[in-house]
Amino acid sequence: MPENKERHRLTATERVEEYVRQAIYRGALKPRERVIEEDVAKRLKCSRGPVREALLRLERDGLIVTVGRRGTFIRDISAESIEVIFSMRGKLEALCVRYLRERLTPEMETTLREALKDMKSASRNGDEAFLAADMNFHQTIWKLSHRATLENSLSKIMNPFIFMLARAYSNQSSMAVRYKEHAQYLETILTAPIAKVERSVESYFNAKAEEVLSRIRPPFLAMDQGAPQPASRSGLDRTSLSRLHG
Repeated sequence: MPENKERHRLTATERVEEYVRQAIYRGALKPRERVIEEDVAKRLKCSRGPVREALLRLERDGLIVTVGRRGTFIRDISAESIEVIFSMRGKLEALCVRYLRERLTPEMETTLREALKDMKSASRNGDEAFLAADMNFHQTIWKLSHRATLENSLSKIMNPFIFMLARAYSNQSSMAVRYKEHAQYLETILTAPIAKVERSVESYFNAKAEEVLSRIRPPFLAMDQGAPQPASRSGLDRTSLSRLHG
């Protein structure tokens, strides 16, 4: 298949980087969990050099942090980081919405409503399916903006943090409530005056940031508040790895 051929063209470093990112996306690696080079190298059948280089890239992107004499860990998210993440996402998604509205067609509206309907259907299959449908709903908005730069920024940079927060927050609010919020958000996107829609989207995410900050508890603690205390030798244990490849 073309996808497999493309995967085979990845360098060892890129393969490790994608592997760890996917572990974060799927929740197999959580904030404060330790990532051990040797474990990753054995699992992916590569040397430790590409693993080390991949971890440096991920640290550059803010997904992991190295603590002296302790090891490498999935980064915690501080209250300040949550505010920044939601502010960035709000501004970027608001731009997507504005561009979407400027060229909105009945077909695009149908696509958005179908993505929302998928969320309702997914709620019958548990929180994991609902989270995936939630992310697909927003990714549909990004795609329909027809602005590749915005879509790529949100997909490749924001997604890891969005997934971390979504997983932590999902246990704090029922799927019914989250679906209703998205239904209201979609109506805002489709009906707010174009001149005001960006501000409306930003306000939505600002309110979300305040709500999340009021509910999220540890392990979302800032790294600078102390070195992480890993629950096990590595977040990439046998169970997590099997989940990634299941």
